[in-house]
Amino acid sequence: MLSVAERLAQVRQRIARAAQLAGRDPSEILLVGASKRKPVEAIREAYAAGLRDFGENYVQELGQKAEQLGDLEDLRLHMIGHLQRNKVRHVTQVASVVQTVDSVRLARELGQRARAHPVPPARSFRASGAGADSRLAVMVEVNVGGEDEKSGCSPDELGFVLDAVEAEPALRLAGLMALPPYTEDPRGAVPYFEQVAQLRDRNGGAGRLPELSMGMTHDLEAAIATGATIVRVGTAIFGPRT
Repeated sequence: MLSVAERLAQVRQRIARAAQLAGRDPSEILLVGASKRKPVEAIREAYAAGLRDFGENYVQELGQKAEQLGDLEDLRLHMIGHLQRNKVRHVTQVASVVQTVDSVRLARELGQRARAHPVPPARSFRASGAGADSRLAVMVEVNVGGEDEKSGCSPDELGFVLDAVEAEPALRLAGLMALPPYTEDPRGAVPYFEQVAQLRDRNGGAGRLPELSMGMTHDLEAAIATGATIVRVGTAIFGPRT
């Protein structure tokens, strides 16, 4: 059985190959380890192998792992699951990034709560040294598949949510996030990834929305070919969930 470090090396190779095939620099693409329901020991192993960004789906688990991993000063935790407004206060205390803002009301609540919890420089998303941005980085999740069981705003609502994020001084608009419908063939996700890229172009382009978080274990190559700057990978790094 492969170790977490060995699995992580394989994922990095996949990212590098996909980027090269797309004529892109692999360093442009940020790998987020989707670590929900995985023990902190597995996160520590990935951290020791150089990974710094980890995504959690549940608020309670996010808080517990933040406490258990508090000694890792430059660890960046991403909220990548659906976030309810009544749990925002717990997230702003520990997260560097919230990838799943999907409404004006959620953006306002995050902005209000984030004022009391500036992000430490070492944990700033896409940090650039001592001058790293202390605002909470936020991505707006778009439900490009129109699936009732998934969160995310509709493409028609996107502009309003983006404006609401930018109206909050404690938030930093970082980009768009999407989870397309699952298809057996990873290429089936390409039209949805292309839709996300088109939505960015229609709403200010890369200057306003530098990040596109899309692509997972199954379809990360297709996502990178379509312009993803962030891929969220769980199974390929940590193994199947039990």
